[in-house]
Amino acid sequence: MIEAFFAQMPALVIVLPLLAAPLCVLLHRGGPSWFVYLLTTWACFGLAFLLFVQVKIGGPISYAMGGWSPPFGIELRLDALNTVVLLLVTGIAAISSVYAKASVAAEIASERAYLFYAALLLCFCGLAGITVTGDAFNLFVFLEISSLSSYALIAMGSKRRALLSAFQYLIMGTIGGTFLLIGIGFLYMMTGSLNMADIASRLPAVADTRTVEAGLAFIVVGTSLKFALFPVHVWLPNAYTYAPSSVSAFIAATATKVAVYALMRFLFTVFGAAYAFDRLPLGEVLLVLSVAAMLSGSMAAIFQTDVKRLLAWSSIAQIGYIVMGFALASSAGVSASVVHMVNHGLIKGALFMAVGAMFWRLRTISLNDIAGLGRQMPITSAAFVVAGLSLIGVPATGGFISKWVLLEAVIAPGHYWLAAAILVSSLMALIYIGRVVEVLYFRERPEGRPDVGEAPVLMLVATWTLVLANIAVGLYATPLIAAAQRAASAVLGDGS
Repeated sequence: MIEAFFAQMPALVIVLPLLAAPLCVLLHRGGPSWFVYLLTTWACFGLAFLLFVQVKIGGPISYAMGGWSPPFGIELRLDALNTVVLLLVTGIAAISSVYAKASVAAEIASERAYLFYAALLLCFCGLAGITVTGDAFNLFVFLEISSLSSYALIAMGSKRRALLSAFQYLIMGTIGGTFLLIGIGFLYMMTGSLNMADIASRLPAVADTRTVEAGLAFIVVGTSLKFALFPVHVWLPNAYTYAPSSVSAFIAATATKVAVYALMRFLFTVFGAAYAFDRLPLGEVLLVLSVAAMLSGSMAAIFQTDVKRLLAWSSIAQIGYIVMGFALASSAGVSASVVHMVNHGLIKGALFMAVGAMFWRLRTISLNDIAGLGRQMPITSAAFVVAGLSLIGVPATGGFISKWVLLEAVIAPGHYWLAAAILVSSLMALIYIGRVVEVLYFRERPEGRPDVGEAPVLMLVATWTLVLANIAVGLYATPLIAAAQRAASAVLGDGS
């Protein structure tokens, strides 16, 4: 019985949220719907942890859906890379479910709460599916499931601008999905297969064709639109700013990381590093774009007056760090990307949760409105400060570990200009995080504004869980770095 359960775990990670979403609709009430969301995300987190341990001990797992063996059937495949990403997605979802109860009750009309949780479960299902699938077309399908549900979630924001933001995201996301599908179609045209491992084995025979090169270009552009790489990032600031607080925290911590993972999976597993980075100038292009993202995103964040928009522009800069790592096409670079994926998920999840807790009290989140809030919401404000210090890269935080391993990766081949860009971007982060801290602690509350108390306990528990996890990584990073190194070895073909 137990062995049968373990054998079905790869499918259960997708099936559970897929079944829970219509269950929320059938229940048609906010309370039970939240409870279904809570149980589902924590169950998937437990499954992801077991899969991570299983892959670490026994190597990659291949699961044939319906008993149809690949390449004819749909394969779910887990290795050292995607189990880390799956653990991040399910972990953030589980913690966000605790946070969501009070946040959703305050921002979403009670008669629509069940629809909100159903869409959130579909988004979670899509992100988990992208992570575990070994089929290129199903990766596109899961990407669209997560995207379509994200559009609906963002549109449920309390301000009217949320609708426009969702529409902008829909247009850009549809373009990105179309590019990705065309790229996959080109690969199918040349190989006759949709299984990623099978495509990889057949590609060398047709690698010299323009069709394969065009397929690579379409996939890179399509996924870059999905994770908002400069200069195709225009949808992200508004989407994060006007989405409900629980949605901002969840998608900021997971969605872009999963899209980056999808690109890494294509580049390293399907095309191979030698083809993508040696024969074509893709690495140089991505390095330039990553630096542009880091500097432009950080510069834009400095001038924002809305704290959620500030954090959104910061996310664009942080995506640059992740892309810079794997664009090096080295073991150290890929490891640095994986480390920063996890750490930035923890950091940005905590920051958006802290800001969401302030919004829960104030119904606004501009710098002028949160002045002096550090004395009235000390626990929430302290969480923002600690997570902000990690974003800057202060020692004893996860952000410091990320930047340290990334600096090692860029300095080893002599890319000192990249190291300089990392340092400049970090100094910019000090400025925009410092602006918020200065407003919280060194300004008086605006006249006529009533005193406020702390956020609800569940919101604080969820926020500080991510903050403490980030500190734990900063103090003892060995397990994360080891997992990232195994992931790099797996995708670069250096072992499992």
